[in-house]
Amino acid sequence: MIYETSTLAVAVFAAFVGAVLALSFWLGARARSAGGYFAAHGQVGWFVNGIAFAGDYLSAASFLGICGMIAFFGYDGFLYSIGYLAGWIVALFVIAEPIKRLGKYTLADALDARFQSRGLKCVAAIATLVISLFYLIPQMVGAGALVKPLLGLPHWAGVAMVGVAVTAIVATAGMVSTTWVQFIKGTLLVIVCAFVVALLLDRGFALPTKPIPAGAVQTIQTTPSGVLVNGAPLAEDNELDTRLRAEHGVGFGSVAALPGGGVATGPLGPISYLETFAGSTVTTWRKSVDASTGTTTFTPVERQGADLLLPGANPTFKGVRDDRLAAKLDFLSLMLALFLGTASLPHILIRYYTVKDAAAARKSTVVGIGAIGAFYVLTLYLGIGAMTSGALDPTDSNMSAPLLARTFGDGLFAVISAVAFTTVLGTVSGLILAGAGAVAHDLMKDVLRMKLDDRGQVRAAKIASVALGLGAVVLGILFEKMNVTFLVGWAFNIAASANLPSLVMLLFWKRTTKQGIIAAMTVGLVGSLGWILGSADTLEKVFGMTAADAASSAIVPFSQPAIVTVPLGFLTLVVVSLLTERAGGATSQSPQANTAQA
Repeated sequence: MIYETSTLAVAVFAAFVGAVLALSFWLGARARSAGGYFAAHGQVGWFVNGIAFAGDYLSAASFLGICGMIAFFGYDGFLYSIGYLAGWIVALFVIAEPIKRLGKYTLADALDARFQSRGLKCVAAIATLVISLFYLIPQMVGAGALVKPLLGLPHWAGVAMVGVAVTAIVATAGMVSTTWVQFIKGTLLVIVCAFVVALLLDRGFALPTKPIPAGAVQTIQTTPSGVLVNGAPLAEDNELDTRLRAEHGVGFGSVAALPGGGVATGPLGPISYLETFAGSTVTTWRKSVDASTGTTTFTPVERQGADLLLPGANPTFKGVRDDRLAAKLDFLSLMLALFLGTASLPHILIRYYTVKDAAAARKSTVVGIGAIGAFYVLTLYLGIGAMTSGALDPTDSNMSAPLLARTFGDGLFAVISAVAFTTVLGTVSGLILAGAGAVAHDLMKDVLRMKLDDRGQVRAAKIASVALGLGAVVLGILFEKMNVTFLVGWAFNIAASANLPSLVMLLFWKRTTKQGIIAAMTVGLVGSLGWILGSADTLEKVFGMTAADAASSAIVPFSQPAIVTVPLGFLTLVVVSLLTERAGGATSQSPQANTAQA
């Protein structure tokens, strides 16, 4: 609601996207075979692959969603950063080297390495498609959120632009172009965000030039007919923000009081920045939704910085401070999903097939952890800066980081918006490539046994990528109003429930059978999907029910399923494997022996 289109931002954006597409077309000649298209011939260097891991993983949820959640709720948003990063420990110590030895192109290759089962490949391919689609939704939502202020276009136009650009990337050169897009994007994202944080620390905190009178902005409402402030419509989209800046020197999101009664701090170090914030009083925004009228109301609330640096300020994490068992289980379940989901995401796992051996897989994981960890530390400062720098849009948490950059000038806003857009491109291209591989390599070639040579697989994958791109566009439009990080939590729950039990048990339990894997993946996938669809959060935020009606109609006690569905997957695999072992479902060799011989 507070945006003005910047010509410079448009020019930088066009240059970035044009360069990415040009690189993709130039690299297209290197991906004529299935090995080149799906795995870049296994010739990507471990350092490049490690940064590409970061580029693939640091998605719209990481950049736009986490920064937005920290800007709105404080430390609670940072809990997502901790969960996302911790998941890489599982990938490093459990998955990295074995998955490289077992697989060839896709996750289904690895799971089916011992069994050569059409049924197993079918279930694994379906799980890959479902997880990829759920992860695609927040990326497309983030794309629409970026293009709206950048180009002055509606949300759907931004989603469509990403769909077209990513389809071109995947359809031209597959994993070769995707790897380099992700490498460039990961490098730029960390560097640019570090630069913004350095500027933040140099600026420190400051009060508005003139205090904003109490009640000047009592409520901001978004309704089907437009934006209302204190119940009255705005004359134009950015009128209120412009007026606040002209009269008080700051827009939305400001410090109400600094420690010791000062008006400005001047430059601060990384630790003193957080200490000063903890001692300050900050104006935050509380959100409430009236599903019956389609009205969302944002109310300013003054909070202590020290309270915002503690978990539990965000309704998503109410279980931290709530005495109810269901609320605590909901929080623990989300953290479990974030911790276990990383090593279960198909678009992350296929990156291990782009390096030459298991040692390179391990090294690239370490590099990825370093780059991702550095970025997530930066998100805490970016979120706090957006909360306090007069750059917040109370109606759109996803735009917090780019709007913060705008406070340092249109040039930085242009660069960070373009980098954020390439962030979406890199992640979406990886997701679509994973889905295309599941369709062409797993379903068409191995399950349906269609006679496809290398060129035929590549052609089928390109057609599948176009279809997946169109589906992602539709989903991105439908889920426009939801925070991208919240949506990614669903994808992590489904990935951890469907894939992790089978991966771990295949690698470390010699009595695992193909029937056990099929049953575990089916139970984990269907169980987590059913749990999510029957939760109060889904009924309220997707189906539009009131909070009270959603709570009474929900068929599950809390919204995040991993704490139930992940153990259920392990239990299902063990029971079914033991029951089917005598039928010849297991091999005589241990997983360690199989991987050692590979």
